[in-house]
Amino acid sequence: MGEPSAAGAAAIPRRRLLFGVVGIGLCMVSIDQTIVATALTAMERDLHAPLNWASWTITAYAVGQILVVSLVGKISDRFGAKQTFVVSVAVFTAASLCCGVSVNIYELVALRFVQAIGGGGIMPSGSGIVSQHFGRDRDRALGLFSSIFPIGAVIGPILGGIFVTDWSWRGIFLVNVPIGAALVALGMRFIPENPRRQPASPDVRGIALLALCLLPAMFGISFLGSGSVRVDNPVVVVSLGVGIGAGWLFVGHVRRHPAPIISAEFLLGRSFGLVNLINFMYGAAALGFTALVPLYAEERYSMHPLEAGTLLTARGAGMIALSGMSAWALRRTGYRSPMMLGFVLMVGSLLLLAMAPPALSPYRWLALAAGLMGLGLGVANPASNNASLQLAPNDVPANAGLRNMFRQAGAIMAVSVTTAMLARSGDPGIVQAHIFLFFAALLVATMPLITRIPDNRGAW
Repeated sequence: MGEPSAAGAAAIPRRRLLFGVVGIGLCMVSIDQTIVATALTAMERDLHAPLNWASWTITAYAVGQILVVSLVGKISDRFGAKQTFVVSVAVFTAASLCCGVSVNIYELVALRFVQAIGGGGIMPSGSGIVSQHFGRDRDRALGLFSSIFPIGAVIGPILGGIFVTDWSWRGIFLVNVPIGAALVALGMRFIPENPRRQPASPDVRGIALLALCLLPAMFGISFLGSGSVRVDNPVVVVSLGVGIGAGWLFVGHVRRHPAPIISAEFLLGRSFGLVNLINFMYGAAALGFTALVPLYAEERYSMHPLEAGTLLTARGAGMIALSGMSAWALRRTGYRSPMMLGFVLMVGSLLLLAMAPPALSPYRWLALAAGLMGLGLGVANPASNNASLQLAPNDVPANAGLRNMFRQAGAIMAVSVTTAMLARSGDPGIVQAHIFLFFAALLVATMPLITRIPDNRGAW
């Protein structure tokens, strides 16, 4: 993307309206990520689906997002960020409607994948719109834009619990329809046109290799959790083998191709490679696995779905409490200090979640732990977001898409491996507690990498 225009930077009232439109879109996607976690048990029961296949409603959504976010930068260059945003919202909305009327788990998983194609385009294209129209304030604006995500984290579990308790899990998808329809109309009316570039032809082979890397590997992990399936089952071996082999070919492809789906520098460059690794670990330990906290509360402590869902609300409330302040303070703090503090708080949260409540009731103990996780995310999120964006400030859509890709990949691995293990376990609650401890150790191992990322104080 080109540099922000002076006219766009000067139109303050219009900028605020624009920020509100794309911010609501981001909030809608955030709601959809947290709202589904509260309904896994209800979907499993109503659609007669095994837990590991019910969890694919989360996994398929994450896989679809990974595939599309890697394309959004080039799509925005060719068609404009406005068109990309509006079409993404329209696809997301139509797929949400279809998800709400699906009749079996396999249809629902397929529709969630389509929904992800729309949802995956909203944050990168929205980030490009914000970057284009906020001039010298784009660092703070992008930090605040990414901080909208916690609002959905608060709303989602509450809505999910209400719908599951008083109506049906189908309502968690149908709620998107009026919001999405309004956003399409507002986006067409109020988002200005952005400059376009003419990128090279789409990297079809790169897209195919990326899909072959992700989908078979995730299917193999999910299939492993079905009943008494062994690790040497031919389906598992072939699926994982194809995924690993395609991943190896994909890395070689981006190094040789003149215009790959993902730039080799963005993927493997020294600074980008370090940030990508941190984002993968961050997505696995903090974003992916904690989406299963309501399931943990139901399995280990027999909590009601509505009560369990409000634990994610506690996490979201913690994020809201600090994320805006953290985003505004980045020019003074830089990126390393808030990321380190945030990781420390997240490790503490995971340790508390794994422990049996020593004095408080299970709900209050888990709410305390979830709130601490939210505080950690609120401190770390704006810094970790801008730490990657400032490496290529004129390619914000592609850069934001890459960041989301690695976080979603980490989340996929966390959710898929966890649910596969739970499906084979006689005591899912205790097993999940042990996995909390593993992810706490993973975040501790990641913290030394933070000291090596490029730091920055001031605008970029």
